Amino acid sequence: MLAAGITPDTTTADVAVRSLCSAARLDLAVELIKEFASKHCPPDTYTFNFLVKHLCKSSTITTVYAFIDEMREKFDVKPDLVTYTILIDNVCNGKNLNLREAMRLVSVLHEEGFKLDCFVYNTIMKGYCVLSRGSEAIEVYNKMKEEGVEPDLVTYNTLIFGLSKSGRVTEARKLLRVMAEKGYFPDEVTYTSLMNGLCRKGDALGALALLGEMEAKGCSPNECTYNTLLHGLCKARLVEKAVKFYQVIRAGGLKLDTASYGTFVRALCRDGRIAEAYEVFDYAVESKSLTDVAAYSTLESTLKWLRKAKEQGLAI
Repeated sequence: MLAAGITPDTTTADVAVRSLCSAARLDLAVELIKEFASKHCPPDTYTFNFLVKHLCKSSTITTVYAFIDEMREKFDVKPDLVTYTILIDNVCNGKNLNLREAMRLVSVLHEEGFKLDCFVYNTIMKGYCVLSRGSEAIEVYNKMKEEGVEPDLVTYNTLIFGLSKSGRVTEARKLLRVMAEKGYFPDEVTYTSLMNGLCRKGDALGALALLGEMEAKGCSPNECTYNTLLHGLCKARLVEKAVKFYQVIRAGGLKLDTASYGTFVRALCRDGRIAEAYEVFDYAVESKSLTDVAAYSTLESTLKWLRKAKEQGLAI
């Protein structure tokens, strides 16, 4: 292009950066974007934020900050609301959950004159909910309303998830009324979160009753709903009900998740129903719910536990 006298523009930079990111060559993408900024033209916000998002996935947050600072200082490319949203989403998700850093970024947003949107608040609330810190999530929700940002369905589902996870199911259920008043209706995510909370409190029968309410209102349960209930019924030692529920899962061709599979297999073995446990193992493998190794190791460890318990007179 240069030899032909054609000057690269922002579109050229965008295509090149996206191609390099797709090929997992972020080092070259960073190099290229700096070269474009110094010799031709700075990247537009779409290209800049696209690269920041990819850097967040594969680099440390310190590396990402260094890149943003260099682009700002050398080439006057400033982060916008989308950039900060990407950063907040990054520190609020995954293994390196850092809510202190998220709140620092929120302060920076305010200092630079940006108004937080619903997505940012929801992301921070989700971070608190993952840590079962329902009270802090409620504080963020209240702050959101004070700032004049209207909550959406994701906001209410996030709060219900967090409160249920924290064992505050009664408060979570009250939010159903608030949702309805705002014109939002509970979906399968809402109901599944509440069922999970009830099961955590040992009220698996209450969770089953909620399933009936959910279906009566025309909301169809999903795979996660069924797995949550199967796990809860096994934990409550309601094995017969769990077996019936498993048959529903099997008839629907649904997959078992790791937790519900392991709990169900242990419940069956504890009840002396070894043949049924092997049948569940077969279904887990056939339906590709788990890998052969994961499914077998769970069954094997359960049978070893059962043999040991029998030797010690702890099981029949």
